[in-house]
This record gives sequence, structure tokens and C-alpha cells, in this order.
Amino acid sequence: MKKQKIVVAVTGASGSIYAKLLIEKLLLISNQIKEAGLVFSKNAEEIWEYELGDTSYKEYSFKKYSTTDFYAPFASGSAQYDVLIICPCSMGTLGRIANGTSDDLITRAADVMLKERKKLILVPRELPYSLIHINNMKRITEAGGIICPASPSFYNKPKTLEDAVNSVINRILDLAGFEIESKRWGDE
Repeated sequence: MKKQKIVVAVTGASGSIYAKLLIEKLLLISNQIKEAGLVFSKNAEEIWEYELGDTSYKEYSFKKYSTTDFYAPFASGSAQYDVLIICPCSMGTLGRIANGTSDDLITRAADVMLKERKKLILVPRELPYSLIHINNMKRITEAGGIICPASPSFYNKPKTLEDAVNSVINRILDLAGFEIESKRWGDE
């Protein structure tokens, strides 16, 4: 399997637990990763601290980039990153991506992924959706992005909140092309 170059961006949408478990799972499969970067919006850090009660986002070993760092390698298609996962993805970020507004590193990286025909996976954690949200998700899908709502599955009979969240994380990693152990539909 080819090792992937991946970026995880975390925006200020509620659902920091999704980002935390995604990053932790990526660390467990780091043998499948050639290069990894993390980008946190200012709101993402504040929401993380509020929802999870800690600052563990500062401790991960993947290289961190500021949202204003347009010298980050994945701000250019020539760096040949394979995957950008925005988790959770705020509707503001999703709307800017859908409309081609690259006003920070996260939206610029998304623009690069779309123009280079690479994997862009957005994980919105919003409900209900307005027609504007739906139309923006449609535009991103038509441009080649993948919308993967943070909607846990329950056929695996989760026992904890983390079990439910991990059903989404496993789906995201499947979509990104990683080889992972996961309960599958029809598994005994």
C-alpha cells in the first residue's frame, strides 16, 4: 500500500470528539502515512477546550500549521497531498469551500484538493440542514468532494459514546483509503 500524505483540519463546529478520535486513530495507523499535517481554526481550539475540557490538541505529534500559513506544503498542488479531511467541518467553512473563497489555509487546502482531483472529505456536524447547506454540499459533491456527515451507525451496537463516534471515524478512514480494522455490515 502506498503511504499517504494527509492533512486534517479542525474547524469550530461542535463535535471535537470526532477530531480527537480521528487524530488518535491516524496516529495508530501512522505506518500508512508518509506525511501528515494538522490545522486548527481558532474557534476549533476554543470548542475543543469547552467540549472536551482539555488542551490535548496541542500534544499531537503531527506537524501543526497556522490558518494563516500559506507556505504550508498543502497550500499548493505541487506538494501532491493525497487527502484532506475537515472534521468537524463548520457550515461556514463548507460554504466558503463551495463558493471558492480561499480566505485561510483550510479553505485554500480544500481548493487545492478539488482542483488537483484529490480526496476532500468534509465531516459536517450540524442539524438540521438549511437549503443553503444542502446546496453547498451539492456543489462540493459535484466538484468531487465527499460529504460524510457525522452520523454514527448503530448496527455495531455501540456501548459508549466513543464506540458511536468511532463508527464515523472508521467510515472516514475507509473513504480516505486507509486499511483499518472495523466492524462491517454483515460481520458476525
